[in-house]
Amino acid sequence: MTNQPLWHGRFANKTNDDAFALNASISFDIRMAEQDVRGSIAWAEAIYKADVITAAEHTQIQAGLLQIEQEILSQAFTVKPDDEDIHSAVERRLGEIIGTLSGKLHTGRSRNDQVATDFRLWMLDHIPALDAALVDLQSALVERAEEDFDTIMPGYTHLQRAQPILLSQWWLSHYPPLKRDQARLQELSRRVAILPLGCGALAGCPYPVDRVALSEKLGFAKPAMNSLDAVSNRDFAAEFLFVAAMIGTHLSKLAEQIILFTSAEFGFFELDDAYSTGSSLMPQKKNADPFELTRGKAGTLLGYLTGLMATLKGLPSTYDKDLQEDKVPVFAAFDTLIAMLPVIAGALRTLTVKPARMEAAIDTNMMATDLADYLVERGVPFREAHAISGEVVRAGIDKQKALDELTLEEYKEINAVFDKDVYAVYDARESIAKRAAIGGTAPDAVKAQIVRAKRELTSKN
Repeated sequence: MTNQPLWHGRFANKTNDDAFALNASISFDIRMAEQDVRGSIAWAEAIYKADVITAAEHTQIQAGLLQIEQEILSQAFTVKPDDEDIHSAVERRLGEIIGTLSGKLHTGRSRNDQVATDFRLWMLDHIPALDAALVDLQSALVERAEEDFDTIMPGYTHLQRAQPILLSQWWLSHYPPLKRDQARLQELSRRVAILPLGCGALAGCPYPVDRVALSEKLGFAKPAMNSLDAVSNRDFAAEFLFVAAMIGTHLSKLAEQIILFTSAEFGFFELDDAYSTGSSLMPQKKNADPFELTRGKAGTLLGYLTGLMATLKGLPSTYDKDLQEDKVPVFAAFDTLIAMLPVIAGALRTLTVKPARMEAAIDTNMMATDLADYLVERGVPFREAHAISGEVVRAGIDKQKALDELTLEEYKEINAVFDKDVYAVYDARESIAKRAAIGGTAPDAVKAQIVRAKRELTSKN
């Protein structure tokens, strides 16, 4: 059987080889081979029930498609040079198996609704793997929070030392963003599960195909309500890329801090050798390359999103060939995240924490807010207390003393409210323990966060 383009009848001349290569998408949409066969099996049943093909024809077509499915699963399915895309490759192979009867499979169907269906099926099949990788990283964060529970560290704002916190609180601060990413994936799945198949090229199917039954057969929630929109809608692809870019941004935020905290200047963490690399020149180097790559790939993920959005913004309604540009960034974004997430989780589970180095980085200036609270407890309005505490900090700087080294007389020179119990303010663990409101860094508050996170993770399994 001669392999010709599905649209060859209209044309007198063969397509230019370079033009064919530019037009072809088989190099990347081969990834949807399994989904293409699944959609074709469902379509064969739909047109049989609509009396478009006979029972015997349906049986033959289905048997041929099931054979192709097994070839795909066993990696025996081969692509030929004239295969323009996965749809034509599957139809060509079906013709090799059952002959000219294969030509009946495409009745009432267009590659426009076919590719949109395959793409949505692929996404529905692969979102759970991404969700599972996020859950594993969340689990690693919770494990670290439990393991490092007694460790305190300086908390930062503007990359300046701010207030003492539990390291467990810091680990857990990276859990909610990933939880939001999961929620976005779940919401996206509901919008992906809208069936385009049966919409034809743009105007709909001329045969009495039951699109509700077709939706149920393929695991979709419902059929698309407008055929013109159905074949052109790539909101789901753009939304997937937004979620991917958001995940990348959250991972980059974590990576940036790990890079800083493993530097000699901080020395809070040390990465395991299995998750580090060295220098080709400097023998002493131990680089946090997995995290640097994570930080870099966040920009690449953002680029995928902006690229597709730029493509979509200039298109009219229904299908245009520009939409062939939708799959490569989605596939690439998925591959990037699936490669990154397990590495980050493994690196977090195996890194070494340096508690003494962290605690040594906490200075008395970080309890300046506690000093203001001390004054508030003695009836000073907070704004006034804030200013007084600032004067104490300035006095410490001017006298080159830590705040707990200032004498009581020096305190009283600033404000008479100060008394000898002021020095208790500079206990970092006491400062942490005071912040016990929901979500705070006090041990009981952090324990509650751990319990909640573990409950959520258990419900995912």
